[in-house]
Amino acid sequence: MNLSDEQRAIRDVVREFAVEEIRPRAEETDREGRFPEDVWDGLADLDLTGMTVPEEYGGLDVERLTYSVVNEEVAYGMLSVATALSVHCLATSCIAEFGDDDQRERWLPDMVEGRPVGAFALSEPQAGSNPAEMTTEARREGDEYVIDGKKQWITNGDRAGVVVLFAKTDREDPRSVTQFVVPKDADGLEVGKKEDKMGLRASDTTSLVFDDVRIPAENRLTEEGQGLSAAFHILTGGRIGIASQSVGLAQSALDEAVAYAHEREQFDRPIADIQTIRHKVADMKTQLEAARLLTRDAARRDDRGENVEMAASMAKYFASEAAVDIANEAVQIHGGYGYTTDFDVERLYRDSKILPIYEGTSEIQKKVIARNVLE
Repeated sequence: MNLSDEQRAIRDVVREFAVEEIRPRAEETDREGRFPEDVWDGLADLDLTGMTVPEEYGGLDVERLTYSVVNEEVAYGMLSVATALSVHCLATSCIAEFGDDDQRERWLPDMVEGRPVGAFALSEPQAGSNPAEMTTEARREGDEYVIDGKKQWITNGDRAGVVVLFAKTDREDPRSVTQFVVPKDADGLEVGKKEDKMGLRASDTTSLVFDDVRIPAENRLTEEGQGLSAAFHILTGGRIGIASQSVGLAQSALDEAVAYAHEREQFDRPIADIQTIRHKVADMKTQLEAARLLTRDAARRDDRGENVEMAASMAKYFASEAAVDIANEAVQIHGGYGYTTDFDVERLYRDSKILPIYEGTSEIQKKVIARNVLE
C-alpha cells in the first residue's frame, strides 16, 4: 500500500535511526539485559515518544498508519526498544483520550520529552487473557483512592515514572474496573523482580506491587466501571502496533537470511542458488508481505474511523505468527551458525516468540475474529 510523501520521509528517518543507532546496541544490551537509555533519548529527540499526544501538548498526534510504520521500523532495529516505545504510547494514549484538561497538562508535555516513561498496568498473575478477573482494588476514601494489589508482566516496570493502572473499585464486582494515573514514586508502590526472559531481554519486565498506595481522586481517568472498555479500546490500536512490530522483526530476519544465503557457499556455489533455500525465501517473502498488507489495511481503516476490532486482531494474529515462522526459517538458513549468538537471527528468533503472546495471545485474537464473523 502506498504511503504519503510525509510517511515515506518518516519511515526513512526511523529506518536510518534503527540501523545506525539501535541495531549496533542490540547484541550488547540483549546479552546484559539492559535497556539502552541513550537510544530512548534519541527516540525522544525524533519526537517519537509523543506520537499519540495531541499537538497542543507538544506531541505529533500521528495517524495510525504513520504510527504503524514507525513501530515497524523501530522493531527492525530491535524489538525490545519497539516494545518499550509502544507501551509508553499506550500510556500517553490513555491520558490523552480519557484524561481531562488538567490531567493532560500535568503529564503529557513531559511524557512527550520521553521522561517520565509510561507503563500500562492491566495484567495480573491470575488475570492475563481475562482482565475482568483482576483483584487489584482501588477503594474510595474521601478525596483519595487507596490501592492494593499486584500487576504482572509490566513493560517499563522499572524504568517508568508514571503508571496507567486498571483496578476495581469493588474487588467482588467485575463491572467496577476503573482507570487511574499513578505516579511511580507514590508511597507503597514497589517494583518486583525483573523477569529473566527467553527474549526481549533488553526490555525490563517486572511486577508492580501496590500496598496501601494513596492517590488523589483527581487521578482517576475514567468514571468508575468504565476502565475495562477503555482498556479494550486502547488495546485495539495497540494490536496494530504489535502487528507492525511483527512485520519489522520479520523484515529484519528475512534480510539477514538473504544476505547470508548470498555469502555462504556449499557445493561450490552460494546457497542462494539452491532450490530448497530459494523456496524458503519465497515463502518468507510471501508471508511478510501478506502480514504487512493486513497490518496497513487495519491502520488505514482505523484512520477512516471504522470499527477495526476484527481487522486489528487479524493483523496481530497473522503478522505475529508469520514473524515466528520467518525468524525460524532465517535460523534454518543459517544452519548451525544460526544457533549461535554470533548472528542476529538467534536473537530475532528468541524475540519473535513474544509477539503471539503479549497484548492478546493468538488464541484470543482468533476468538475475537470468530465472534465478529459468526455473531
